[in-house]
Amino acid sequence: MRLIDENGAQVGIMSSREALNIARERGLDLILIAPNANPPVCKIVDIGKYLYEQTKKEKEAKKKQVKIEVKNMRYRLKIDLNDLAIKNKKVREFLEDGNRVNIEIWFRGREMAFTDQGFELANKIINALSDVAIVSSSPKMNGRNLVFSLEPNKEVLKKLRERREKNEKQNQIKQRSSEEV
Repeated sequence: MRLIDENGAQVGIMSSREALNIARERGLDLILIAPNANPPVCKIVDIGKYLYEQTKKEKEAKKKQVKIEVKNMRYRLKIDLNDLAIKNKKVREFLEDGNRVNIEIWFRGREMAFTDQGFELANKIINALSDVAIVSSSPKMNGRNLVFSLEPNKEVLKKLRERREKNEKQNQIKQRSSEEV
């Protein structure tokens, strides 16, 4: 196996017993880093310190991860213009926050005979939100409901990323100033 010492320098290729003896002489542990490599790669490290650094890296990666939520909004076929505007405004907020939105248009009873009006309503919604959203799944009937979904377009995602970076910088400045005090 290939051995790497605690400073990151390659010691060479040797048997596992020799590598284990070298690690014990230095008072450290031997960890198998890449078992599938040819030959396998081992590293001499302090196991406590190594595990601490690994958890620290995982936490940093988790902080930078973007979580996309899926929000739902339901419309009725017979919706008033003001109600439509309010629901569209809420959907716009969801999209600007970087969330996907599943939209359902309900049909009740006799309304099933007017599915074409449902598709017209869906097109109105899509056109009203076309500046912030793209259609990820087109309108289609699913039982008694007309279902489609929207997701934020690239421009909205870019603005969201810039806003997050700005907030991150402000948080770093606040942390530095609180550390100095």
